Formats: sequence, structure tokens, C-alpha cells
Amino acid sequence: MNHTEASMDALRRSGDELADATVATLFERGEVGKFNTLMRYVSTVGAPLPDGLPEVAREYLQETSAPPAWVDWGEMEKARLFFIDNNVHISTALSFASMPACYVVPHVAKLLSAAHGLKYPSKRMAETGQFTVYLMQPDAFESGSRFVPAAQKVRLLHASVRHHLEREDRWDTEALGTPICQEDMIGGQMFFSMLVLDSLHRLGIHMSTEGAEAYYYAWRVVGAMLGVDQDAVPKSLEEARQFLDLYMLRHMGPSEEGAHLTRQLIDLYEEVVPGTLFDPVVSALIRHLVGDTCGDWLQVPRTRWDTVVKAVPHLLGVLESIEDRSPLGAWALDRLGHLTTVLELSSLTRGRVMHYAIPEQLKRDYGVSESVRRTHRWTPPTATVPY
Repeated sequence: MNHTEASMDALRRSGDELADATVATLFERGEVGKFNTLMRYVSTVGAPLPDGLPEVAREYLQETSAPPAWVDWGEMEKARLFFIDNNVHISTALSFASMPACYVVPHVAKLLSAAHGLKYPSKRMAETGQFTVYLMQPDAFESGSRFVPAAQKVRLLHASVRHHLEREDRWDTEALGTPICQEDMIGGQMFFSMLVLDSLHRLGIHMSTEGAEAYYYAWRVVGAMLGVDQDAVPKSLEEARQFLDLYMLRHMGPSEEGAHLTRQLIDLYEEVVPGTLFDPVVSALIRHLVGDTCGDWLQVPRTRWDTVVKAVPHLLGVLESIEDRSPLGAWALDRLGHLTTVLELSSLTRGRVMHYAIPEQLKRDYGVSESVRRTHRWTPPTATVPY
């Protein structure tokens, strides 16, 4: 379906009825703390639900315990193989394009600050990275895997943010719509799918149309499990491009929260990169992937590496040639990619498992200010927005 300003406005008024009702009941009955404590021990598919779990939570977990019936498992396997083949590049795109894109939407930057607090950027990035790694495991939906419970908890986390902001009158619903509304949830799905594919293209990565479509399909499944209205979700890459362009044109711009979150992101990854010589590469990569307009809005520093980073596609082209011509080279590069991704995630999580708990209250330092200011190579269609 093609979206219009009117249809997007309608999506701004909708949340997630099932998760919202579950969270409202947990807070009403004072059972959030009990839920969080007990759910720390439920982190894999098939794990028995603990005794004493609030009944409303038990009903929610049972209703959301399986992926949607329409899932094409052949497409999901293609998506997993696409991820394995491009895991370093996808991790790069998620870190230096998808997250900054979230920050360039002022009300989304405010929401991210509300959910995590501005003092904990590693937690925010670790949760995102861990969630993606769980999704792309070969047994993501089978007994013993961690993805489905993570999705169930993230969905409740989103509902709890809506609950807190609206109950405490810390969100202008009339002007901004419902917090973490359907439009924003679909927009987030686009950031982690379409924008990743755009970034791979900008990095010079060769992708088949089949692989790109499968990767996007996997995030459609994720969206369904996070409570996204499937009647409103773009079904094809072309529809997704139209939605993403319209969404960004409607909302993107500079904000203090966005610049602050970006500075934290840069600082965080500069800590991950050994030494200081290559620290400017982080800023240069963000500018290369999101463009100078968004880079300026986010106050991403200009560095001497800005020009050097533009040579990345040529380097990656050499590596792809090695991969195409040598089975051993392909195996070695895939293995290196896997280890690099694991090392990055380990650095962000400090070796801990993220539990995606429902916050019993939102941190009061959640913003810079207390108010939001009003086999064929796939080539993406030309974007009409400057990211």
C-alpha cells in the first residue's frame, strides 16, 4: 500500500492494544517488580513460566509465544544466510546509520532518552545488538533460543514507555501523537531494514535482489512480533522506500537530544576501537552513511578521515573478490565477520545478558531539556531525502 500524510497521521494515534493492556494491568496491580524478577529466569523458548507469574502476564506470554502463522521459513533462512555473508557490514550499518537515523528524528531521540536515560548509551546499543544477533541465529524460533522471549519483553518495554509518558503527563500526545506509535514502530523497522540495505549499497557491497528482499522480510516478521499493525506495513522494497522517504520528510530535523545521543554513540565506539589513531573513523563513517545534512544536524565532527572513508567501498570490493574466488577465503572472511560482531557485542554488554525489563519508572534525566521542541545486483531506488 502507498501511504499518505493522512494515513501516516492515523498511525500516529495508534499504539499496541495487547501490550498496552498488559502493562496497564501490571502497574494497576503493583506487579511490575514481581514480573521483572521472575522473567529474568525466562530467557529461552520452551522455558517453563515460573510459579507466581501474574496471570495477565502469563496470558500475554502465551498469546505471543509463536511467530505469525504466515511466516515463510524459506525466506527466513535466506535472510539468515544474507546476515552471515554480510554480518560485519550489517553491524556497521546498524551502528553508524540506523542508530543515528533514529537520533535525527527529534521525538524519537526524546523517546530513546526516556526509555534508557542519557547516562547509559552502552545499554541502549547492547540491547539493540543482542536482539539482532538473537534474530539471525539458525534456531531463532526453536526451543532453547533467546529471540522470542527478547521480542516479548521489548514489546512490553515499549508499552511501559507509553504508559509512563502518558500517565505522568510528560508527552504532548495532541501535538506528537501516541509515544512509540505505529508510525514510529514501522519507521524503526525501516531503519533496521531498508536503511541497512541502503548503507550496504553506499559501502559498495554487492547484494542480490533475493537477498535484500529476504533481509527485509525478516524484519517484517520482527515487526509483527513487536506489535506492528501488519495491514499498515509495506510489503515490498518499493513500498518500504516510499514509506521511509515520507516518514523522514515528515519528521527529521536537528534536536539537542539527537546531538547528545550521537555524541554518546561516537564516544562509546571510540572506546571500543583500540588506541586513539582511528577514533575519527567513527565520525567519518556516520557522515558517510547518513550524509552531511543529517551529520550537521547531529553535530557529527568533520575529520581528516572523511575523505579516507570514501575509499571503503574499494577495499570491500577487493575483499569480495577474494570471497568470490576462494571457498577458503569466503570461509575465513565469514568467520572473521562473526568474531568481529561477537567482539563488538561483548564490548558493549561487558559480557552480560540484557534482560529488557519493564522500567518501574522513567529516569528524570531522560532528556537534555524537559520538553520536546515543537543474482542481479540490487540497486536501491533514488532516495529523495538527505540521509
